[in-house]
Order: sequence, then C-alpha cells, then structure tokens
Amino acid sequence: MGIIAWLILGAFSGWIASIIMGKNASMGAIANIVTGIIGAFIGGVVFNFFGAQKVTGLNIHSALVSIVGACILLWILSVISKK
Repeated sequence: MGIIAWLILGAFSGWIASIIMGKNASMGAIANIVTGIIGAFIGGVVFNFFGAQKVTGLNIHSALVSIVGACILLWILSVISKK
C-alpha cells in the first residue's frame, strides 16, 4: 500500500506543479508522476540543505516539499529547453 500512496502523492504533486508552472496542458499522467517523484527528491535535497528537519513521511509537509521540488524541476527544464 505504501508505494501506491507515494505514487498518488507524486502524481498529485506533479499535477499541482504543472498547473503552477503553466505546463498542465502539455503533460500527461505519467509525466506528472515522474515530475512529482523527481520533484520530491529535489525538494528534499533543497530543504535539507537549508536546514529543514524531518522532511520524510507521507504528510502535508512532504507534499509541499514535493510540489516545490517539482516546480524547481519544471523551471530547470524550461530554461534548458529554451536554449
């Protein structure tokens, strides 16, 4: 059950990030899941770098970290794709 919950959180985070970054129309469900999962990793690294503690578990704090990380990922991809 845990992996399914994480995939759902990844999909949700990727979807919210794609809406925030204006990419929702061009992304599908799989892209949202992948963006959310990679975003969770990026967000965890960034938040831990700045001293955030306990960015773990399946909770609202982790969802926000994942959304921020997914937004960072989408921003990086948009900068790279423009060059």
